[in-house]
Amino acid sequence: MPQPRLLVIDDEPKLGEFLATIARESGFSAEVTSNDDHFRQRFLAETPALVALDLGMPGMDGVELLRFLAEQDFRAPVLIVSGFDRRVLDSAFRLGEALGLTMAGPIEKPMRADLLEQTLSLLRTSLAA
Repeated sequence: MPQPRLLVIDDEPKLGEFLATIARESGFSAEVTSNDDHFRQRFLAETPALVALDLGMPGMDGVELLRFLAEQDFRAPVLIVSGFDRRVLDSAFRLGEALGLTMAGPIEKPMRADLLEQTLSLLRTSLAA
């Protein structure tokens, strides 16, 4: 069975790679970018089974990406991973749901490896169902 593809966008490359490493250990193939144009290109080239996105990005924000995903009629889970205040995370989560997205998380930065692994394993199981 092929590994589900995770597309990660995070403006902090080390954190994006950390997330991708745990995702790979959880049975995903993972690709990381820190650029919104590159994210959109990679998304359109091959629709991922899961998207993980940071809300705070230079030049644009996660809300724009949530809207982009909704415009693409993306039905797979969207995991918010961000260092923003919990209220901001909850608002973005609710916005994603209002846009018709399947929201997961949010996971607050700094990310705890055990929590991230648990979340990704649950998502992996739900994708296989």
